[in-house]
Amino acid sequence: MRRIFLGAGLALLLATTGCAGTDDAPPAPAGAGVPIASRQDADEIGRTLASVRRVDKLPLYEMTYVGRYDATVGTDAKPEASSFGCSLFAASGDPARPLFARNFDWEANPAMVLRTDPPDGYASVSLVDLSYLGIGPDPTGDRRLLDAPLLPFDGMNERGLAVGLAADDGATVKPVPGRPTVGSVRILRLVLDRAATVDEAVAVFGRYNLDFDGGPPLHYLLADAGGRSAVVEFVDGTMRIQRGEGRWQALTNVPVVGVSEKKRRDDRRYGVIAAALERAGARVDAPAALRILDEVRQGHTRWSVTYGLRSGEVHLVTATGGERRYRLPMS
Repeated sequence: MRRIFLGAGLALLLATTGCAGTDDAPPAPAGAGVPIASRQDADEIGRTLASVRRVDKLPLYEMTYVGRYDATVGTDAKPEASSFGCSLFAASGDPARPLFARNFDWEANPAMVLRTDPPDGYASVSLVDLSYLGIGPDPTGDRRLLDAPLLPFDGMNERGLAVGLAADDGATVKPVPGRPTVGSVRILRLVLDRAATVDEAVAVFGRYNLDFDGGPPLHYLLADAGGRSAVVEFVDGTMRIQRGEGRWQALTNVPVVGVSEKKRRDDRRYGVIAAALERAGARVDAPAALRILDEVRQGHTRWSVTYGLRSGEVHLVTATGGERRYRLPMS
């Protein structure tokens, strides 16, 4: 299968190779600078690393991942600073143009727009904070980039399923016996690769125990091309789902499940987003969504991004004022 990604007017071809030569390849050994999740052959590794280019002063990079990876092993993000201060919303007032938007508010780290098209999953575009791979401002040639698929902080796949995360200080997880455990960021990769709808994404979450150790506990916003959305939270150790009941759903750093809408709006960023979406009837295109995100922008906002869940259009604005556009072919 071959897919075309359009970014800033440049057509970037992503060719997914066959499985020959990779099925029986042993996992790469763990260690500093050594990728763990890559299941690529030497040619795929070379093509992946050769695709890296800097596109913004943030610094922001782009990379096209060629070949296979194992999303169930490898690197997990372990942020140690204060909580993520993110703002997210899904809007489907125009059923033909549902949209997912988010501000990623965190430390001044390099970031990457990552394109993946795994042979056994859905193609996607996602954003990665490179610091969690141990990579500094210049990642050129760093083989740790081969683990980048494991750490999407937000993204959208070819079926129009989008997901993003935010801190939820009150979230707790009690492991369910018999379920495998994955990191609280890596679950986004499993969702992007395997889920086409909100219902399927919720099912993916339900198959794993999440690991919040070493970083802030999180909650998640999901949205799909059919206009559905849901928040995934962990209340008293148990996964709970709050499905969108209207034409929009928002998420900041306050709990949603079991909390009244009035109480949610006591949070300034949530209240600003809610009021703006209500005024617009939840009918917002990318420029309008970016204006809403700008209203709740903070001093440590690293990027603002919108995902067109039917169009495949991605609009990205970074903290340095740079703007990039991409298009993910939808299936």
